[in-house]
Amino acid sequence: MTDTTTLEQTPRSATAIVDHWVGGAAWPGESDRTGEVFNPALGSVQREVRMATAGDVEQAVAVAVDAAAVWADTSIAKRQQVMFAFREIVNQRKDELARILTNEHGKVLSDAHGEIARGLEVVEFACGLGHLTKGAYSENVSSGIDVYTLRQPLGVVGIISPFNFPAMVPMWFFSIALAAGNAVILKPSEKDPSAANWMAAALTEAGLPDGVFNVVHGDKVAVDGLLEHPDVRAISFVGSTPIARYVYETGTRAGKQVQALGGAKNHMLVLPDADLDLAADAAVNAGFGSAGERCMAISVVLAVDTVADALVEKIADRMSRLRTGDGMRGCDMGPLITGVHRDKVASYVDVAAGDGATVVVDGRGIDVDGDPNGFWVGPTLIDRVPTSSAAYKDEIFGPVLSVVRVEGYQEGLDLINSGAFGNGTAIFTNDGGAARRFQREVQVGMIGINVPIPVPVAYHSFGGWKASLFGDAKAYGPHGFDFYTAEKAVTSRWLDPSHGGINLGFPQHT
Repeated sequence: MTDTTTLEQTPRSATAIVDHWVGGAAWPGESDRTGEVFNPALGSVQREVRMATAGDVEQAVAVAVDAAAVWADTSIAKRQQVMFAFREIVNQRKDELARILTNEHGKVLSDAHGEIARGLEVVEFACGLGHLTKGAYSENVSSGIDVYTLRQPLGVVGIISPFNFPAMVPMWFFSIALAAGNAVILKPSEKDPSAANWMAAALTEAGLPDGVFNVVHGDKVAVDGLLEHPDVRAISFVGSTPIARYVYETGTRAGKQVQALGGAKNHMLVLPDADLDLAADAAVNAGFGSAGERCMAISVVLAVDTVADALVEKIADRMSRLRTGDGMRGCDMGPLITGVHRDKVASYVDVAAGDGATVVVDGRGIDVDGDPNGFWVGPTLIDRVPTSSAAYKDEIFGPVLSVVRVEGYQEGLDLINSGAFGNGTAIFTNDGGAARRFQREVQVGMIGINVPIPVPVAYHSFGGWKASLFGDAKAYGPHGFDFYTAEKAVTSRWLDPSHGGINLGFPQHT
């Protein structure tokens, strides 16, 4: 492995700079422009990251184009071997990667390990991707004519990943793209870039040819470079809805295939017959895990009036036992990614209170097990939030859980379906009929029944509806393989041997 494995230990005085990764090695590029990378638990800059120029993107694409031709001709068996080896390297050294995630993102170590495990699920799926490469064959569709289909890699594909899952989301995409025979350029978030380089080094060690997997760091310059480059055939993106829409519109205008996963405002409907202890546990786990910086976080609990008081009390009681602090210290919840984001999240508490909501638990200004300069907002619970409030409508992306009281199932369903987003949702009930009706009627892409974060396993596909997904293809699973390959249909006719040629056999009438 390269020295990226020890980045979490590099002192600020060393002025460590995270380079790009192009052609199988760290590469500085031509730009002198850098961005600051913070440790959110300390509130201080730990290192800097290169910010690519358009020329840097051009160079990375040129390297990937050359490598793509070789990798596409590499056997499926060899590709599988590389992915198996990568899986073993990550599994053996996951503590290294988890520390990098906690150091740059802020999530607690246990959550970082969970992120790695969910990413590896897709890597494991990609190891067996060969069965999806099989085409269909129709014999004798017309006299002497057969038709069959092939699926082939696209060439060079781009991945633009978010700050909240700097290891898992890239693995969701690049493991399938590589296994399908493509070369990849990953543009990770500039807020926590080191995990991308760590994985690039692991892929190189696993036997991936140089140039097949590249990392270009940066901001909008790098993003636009990938979106507009004619040799980049497809783009995968995860981030906020406004940027997802921009990526989709810009990429498709340039003739690319685009899957762009956007934001969310996930609701959890709790019916009167639900196990309230289970529902309260789920609301806390799904609302405050990873400090609420998840597109699948539960941010709204729709509580039926008859159980709302009891449910709010149970949630508040569980929140009182949570410990917020440095992710290296065994705490339950860490800081937010930046000071700017911390302030934005905290502002929604005042917005909700000003709109008439009741602040049950205020996470601002809490005592933390960590440096006071960290970007802290503790778990926050707000009851009776009006649906007209921005605190209800906006994707807050932080540890703020809103409770909206509803009369019953239908009002809760209508609120979910009237929202702009359609990423994930959940219902808590012991009524099988209500659950079945909910899964049929709700207009959301991923649904949990007594499960708060319904992220599908790797052999299904991940993605929402409405403003939560732009494009036709969801992430990973069968959708992922289809997205990263192009289908050919071949119609063939071969003359029967009896039409000519030498035949020394005894003549026969046929």
